[in-house]
Amino acid sequence: MKECRFWSRACLGVLVAGLLALAGRANAADPVAEFYSGKTIQVIIGYSVGGGYDIYTRTLSRFMGKHIPGNPTMVPQNMPGAGSLRAANYLAKAAPKDGTFIGIFARGMAMEPLLGHTEGIMFDATQFNWIGSVNEEVSLCITGAKSGFKTIEDLRARPSTFAGNGPGSDPDVMANLLINVLKAPIKLVSGFPGSNDAILSVQRGETQGFCGASWSELKSRHRQLLDDKEIDLPIQMALHKHEDLPNVPLLMDLTDNPLEKAALKLILTRQSMARPFVAPPGVPPERVAALRKAFDETMKDPEFLAEAKQLELEVRPVSGEQVQQLVKELYAAPPDVVKLASESVMGKN
Repeated sequence: MKECRFWSRACLGVLVAGLLALAGRANAADPVAEFYSGKTIQVIIGYSVGGGYDIYTRTLSRFMGKHIPGNPTMVPQNMPGAGSLRAANYLAKAAPKDGTFIGIFARGMAMEPLLGHTEGIMFDATQFNWIGSVNEEVSLCITGAKSGFKTIEDLRARPSTFAGNGPGSDPDVMANLLINVLKAPIKLVSGFPGSNDAILSVQRGETQGFCGASWSELKSRHRQLLDDKEIDLPIQMALHKHEDLPNVPLLMDLTDNPLEKAALKLILTRQSMARPFVAPPGVPPERVAALRKAFDETMKDPEFLAEAKQLELEVRPVSGEQVQQLVKELYAAPPDVVKLASESVMGKN
């Protein structure tokens, strides 16, 4: 009997030890949390300091880390150049593919290869891991109040000079739409590193206008220009008018040609992925899923929403899965629509 009790206790001890070991493994740190614990995520911003992309990114970075397992620190890093192409190429080719780098670049950059603009491009948009967009966007062309170009009719009537950022950026693409679709005699001067620089050129009278100014950015970062009536808003660029701007003409409404409308829809769909955050190709799927989940949770974070409201940043989020699907659909567009869209954004200067 004693021997039986001895072996029973021994067996029980082994059993308990085994169960504890299994429980330990079950309760061990999530591998994603284990990876991110104590790490830093570099957040690459494809534009200069102070613009809309920069402000949105810095605001997101202050809150998203706490929603990622392991609570990594997120550090924004500006990498302007070629309308954010430099940042897109860096994320595709040079950035580590382990989930410690994410970034943001021009909302239209994803479709540049689709439109035939392959010079300097080293990425495949369908291979990026799209994390999500903070909002859908309405962009505008602005003109200086003293420039004499108050309406789209003014811009179609006589030559003007517009500021741009670089190929694939909203300012260049949208100015070219005015040139090619509306036949406006605009000279595009590209190379301004960010929207702040371009808008400053309009204020100084160095250029007469600038396209691709986000309404959310104008309301927050450049409210004084609106209040002091230093700028005019001749046209808005989006699939639908913003509720704040019922009297500003929408580019989509200025043509009745079905093919032109389809091409414009392809181009302006970029507005639905207005602030697109991405991870490089090849990041482990479980880390991509964690980043997407953290992004979605940040979009509901009361502290994030309070700060966004204080900064007057619009928050109308689009999930990473939705952006990924949107990019897939863009690359499935009919050839005739893609051809016209490509021709419509092609520079002629």
